[in-house]
Amino acid sequence: MRYRDPLQPADGWAAPETLRLPPPPPSERGMAFRSMSLVSRWFGRPELPHIFPVLNINRRLFRGWLFFASRLMPFGKLPATVREKLILRVAWNCRSRYEWGQHVDMALSVGVRDEEIVALAREDNAGVDEHDRLLMRICDQQCRDKLICTEDWQALAARYTPAALIEIVMLVGHYEMVAGLLINAGIELEDSIESRLQDFYQRTTRA
Repeated sequence: MRYRDPLQPADGWAAPETLRLPPPPPSERGMAFRSMSLVSRWFGRPELPHIFPVLNINRRLFRGWLFFASRLMPFGKLPATVREKLILRVAWNCRSRYEWGQHVDMALSVGVRDEEIVALAREDNAGVDEHDRLLMRICDQQCRDKLICTEDWQALAARYTPAALIEIVMLVGHYEMVAGLLINAGIELEDSIESRLQDFYQRTTRA
């Protein structure tokens, strides 16, 4: 189902006309995949996200990706609110509705407020504090140009350790890569996440 979201990028969400890589049914996922319901809880998802069985189509890549992705989330060292704001900005820049919807829900669960999420989608930075403006700028620069400008890098380095700087850059790059797969696969949100996303839109529209 295609939703007419009240909040979406200027060019709309990027999506193919049809679902290209449907999640395989449980009977085709393999014995080892049965433990994924436990693993998904690491990622803050009580319901198995569609991205997992889709990535598991390529099992050789899936296992390595899962370990790497877990080093960024949920076992990363950045504050959860910083992590989720960066991922949301990546999702917005890449026009990935699935990534956006999943991480709106995750952001809310770690304490990011409705108005902060709405502000991350604005170009004028209205209602965004200095730190969040910095996060938005460095995310935009990395997604667009790959190079973060010297001034913003220095501002980032004044707040974060070298190890955290590496994690920030790799987090942005990782979720840009994931967004590319999600968009081209045509994966749609799970019903429970879709419902919570629409609840978020209703709250923010009323506000």
